[in-house]
Amino acid sequence: MKFLTRWMGLAALCLGMGLGAVRADDSGVRADSKPAFVNIDVGQFEKLRADTNHVVLDVRTKGEFDKGHIPGAILIDVNQAGFEKAVARLDRSKTYLVHCAAGIRSMKACNSMRGLEFTNLYNLKGGYRAWEKEAKPATKK
Repeated sequence: MKFLTRWMGLAALCLGMGLGAVRADDSGVRADSKPAFVNIDVGQFEKLRADTNHVVLDVRTKGEFDKGHIPGAILIDVNQAGFEKAVARLDRSKTYLVHCAAGIRSMKACNSMRGLEFTNLYNLKGGYRAWEKEAKPATKK
């Protein structure tokens, strides 16, 4: 009984502090039921990309980006130490179409961005690999 009482107290404390309210699973659904981002396929991504007010954000490494990237994409590597600082300088009112190579790092990026109060986030399912598989346009350096 003591264990249960302590566990319930700890759970209430964590919820009261907001711990657990910012994590998302692979569907992009936050623990507090607000979507952190929306997973979309290549066709949906391409349609949204046609709007010039939307920003394509590539969160891969510079080496990956240089080998090929979606035209017009900006690069901010999610695994670099300054990722959150760089993202924090972006316009939060814009819509961001986020991708990496396969979709895992971009989910991480979307979760970080949601924590920084970005609200219009879309994650490309399958990432750049899915984009290439569909023979969509790419730019190489």
